[in-house]
Amino acid sequence: MPSRPNDKADTKALPIGAVRRQVERHRGEVVTRVSDAIAEELPVALIYNERPHAVMMCTPVDLEDFALGFSLSEGIIGDAGEFEHVRIETALAGMEIHVRVPEARAAMLESRVRQLTGRTGCGLCGAQTLEAAVRHPAPVKDPATFSDVALHRAIAELHSRQTLNIATGATHAAAWVLPNGFVELVREDVGRHNALDKLIGAMMKNGSDVRQGFMLVTSRGSYEMVMKAATVGIGILVAISAPTALAIALANEANLTLIGFAREDGYSVYANGHRLIEERKPNVKDAVA
Repeated sequence: MPSRPNDKADTKALPIGAVRRQVERHRGEVVTRVSDAIAEELPVALIYNERPHAVMMCTPVDLEDFALGFSLSEGIIGDAGEFEHVRIETALAGMEIHVRVPEARAAMLESRVRQLTGRTGCGLCGAQTLEAAVRHPAPVKDPATFSDVALHRAIAELHSRQTLNIATGATHAAAWVLPNGFVELVREDVGRHNALDKLIGAMMKNGSDVRQGFMLVTSRGSYEMVMKAATVGIGILVAISAPTALAIALANEANLTLIGFAREDGYSVYANGHRLIEERKPNVKDAVA
C-alpha cells in the first residue's frame, strides 16, 4: 500500500533533550511519514582542572547535575563542597564539562585515568585495572524503612514524570522517592548510569537526605548502579528489571537493600529486605525454581 503523509503532525513542544526527525512508520500495510520525537545522544567530555578524564555518551540536559553526581559516585570528590566550579561548553564534536576541584583530588585521578569513551550501555568503560573497575564502598548507614504500599505508589507515579521518555520512548530514569512513596526528583538520560549520576547531583543540590528515601531506576540493578548508590550513602535501590549476581554480592557487602523486578503488582527482594515493611499481607510459600 502506498505511503501517505501524516494527517496529524505532532506540533507539541518537545522537552529539552529531544529533537524532531522525519521517519517512515510501518503499521500493517500502512506506511506513514511522520515527524517523530527522538532522544538526543552526544559525546560529553568531563575535564577536571583542565585535564581530560572521561567521555560519556549521554543526553545533553541537566549536565551540571551529571557532573556533580559523577564526581561523587566515582569517588573523585568526597562531598559536594569540593565541587568548586563547573563550566559547560559546546565543542565541535559534542560538549565539554570543565570542572574545578581541589588540586589534590585532581592529582589523584592521574593514578586511575579513565580517558576512554563511556558508551551509554557501559558504566565501567575506561577503567584500566580490576581495582578501579570493582570498588568496595563503605557500608551504608541504616536508611529509613519504607512500605510496599509506598513502593507501588512510586512505581505508578514514575511513568508520568518521565517527560523525555514519554516523548521519545528512548530514555532511562532515576527517581528519588521519599519514604511515603512521593517521587521528589527525577532525572532522565539515554544511559542508565548517566540518569543515576544526574539524580545524585540533583539530590545534593536539593539538600535531599540520602537516608530518608530510596532510589528507583528504570533499568536493571547492575553492579555499578549499586556501587554508585552506596558510594554516596544511599541504602535502598529499587530496579524495574533484574539485578546481577555481582550487584547482589555488593549490596550485601555494602548493607544496601536491593529490590528488582519492581512492578505495581509485585517485586523481588535480593538483599537486606528487612527495611521493607509489607502492609499488604503476603501469602508466603516456598517454590522450587
